[in-house]
Amino acid sequence: MADSTLSIRTIDRSELDELRRVFAWGFLDDPDPGDKWSNLLEIDRTHAVFDGDEMIGTGGILSREITVPGGAQVEFGAVTFVSVKPGHRRRGVASLLMKTQLQAMHDAGEALGGLWASEGSIYRRFGYGEHATSLNMMTMPTRMPFHPGVTVDPARIRQVTRDEAMPFMVALHDKVRRTKVGWLSRGGPSWGYFLADAESDRRGLSSYRYCLHPQGYVVFRVKHEWSESGPRNELNVRELVAETEEAYAALYRFLLDLDLAASISFYTAEGDPVQHMVDNPRMVRTQLTDGLWLRVVDVEKALPLRRYSSDVDSVVEVEDGLCPWNSGRWRLAVKGGEAVVTRTDDPADVSLDVAALGSAFLGGARLSVLNRARRVIEHTPGHVDALTMAFLDTHAPHCPEVF
Repeated sequence: MADSTLSIRTIDRSELDELRRVFAWGFLDDPDPGDKWSNLLEIDRTHAVFDGDEMIGTGGILSREITVPGGAQVEFGAVTFVSVKPGHRRRGVASLLMKTQLQAMHDAGEALGGLWASEGSIYRRFGYGEHATSLNMMTMPTRMPFHPGVTVDPARIRQVTRDEAMPFMVALHDKVRRTKVGWLSRGGPSWGYFLADAESDRRGLSSYRYCLHPQGYVVFRVKHEWSESGPRNELNVRELVAETEEAYAALYRFLLDLDLAASISFYTAEGDPVQHMVDNPRMVRTQLTDGLWLRVVDVEKALPLRRYSSDVDSVVEVEDGLCPWNSGRWRLAVKGGEAVVTRTDDPADVSLDVAALGSAFLGGARLSVLNRARRVIEHTPGHVDALTMAFLDTHAPHCPEVF
């Protein structure tokens, strides 16, 4: 429970500098000297917690869209800039922020929200489900050939300036993200934040390199390293987007063949096919971790927004301590991929907390695995397996953008 002396409200623009300081101090960092956060944050959706006149907590919501299974573009509350000032922890500051943000998303009609968690033990208790998407840290050496079945688009790839690249990238990303489950819409301020390139953003690496293919692009930095035997430079990929498999192969081929580069590193999708395109897959090293944490803000509204992979008819009991409109029993009836969701007093076939539902919503976490972890309880045999298959999608979901 939050300390009764605390208050929360949206900020005004004159408080942005203080907001940035509190956020930085909460992460044991120095305040960002640039204006990337100031441009990104939506003032009317940015909250601060106060102890008297002292700002001690921060949190923002970005108005985005997310692609869900079936290809629908769904309004999405992207939670960001959450911090608590040192010396004020364990007073309920984060709880007050989370409750206020969830109510704000519900009032705005956003059935889904999400965040990237700084620590894995914090956000489940606020209903955010881990591994809604997973993040795959992939590293591999250059010069590896593809197996003979891979077709590489022969179009030339050009390195260009940022100004030349941006119009093409913005248009292509908006086209491709509509086909990728877990990808978000990205407006002008979000592009500015995503590709922030001040010296403090580079962390010892080069500025961004922008390379365009007629049907794709790749953005990367270079981590310079030279040894007595020659160059050992690493290509640190920020984003690779392609609208065809051939363009995708061409962009990877470009990176693999780049002179003076010894390796590539990339936070990519769990199912990135390049691991299986090269002729020596063991040389591709991967490390999987949690990505987007998803929050189902409105169960009744959210469940029909996506398509399902198989028919199912189950009564699901949801527990949600922060959003009382979600708690209770819901009949999920899916036929031909489309869902009808209604409240019911019928006995539950399956019960789960709203965080578990968030983990499974995009097809990232399997309900059958969460059942074995005792996060999901089966009351009627067979229903967990049926729901698991219904929630799965063709490809693992992926959110390439940390916000």
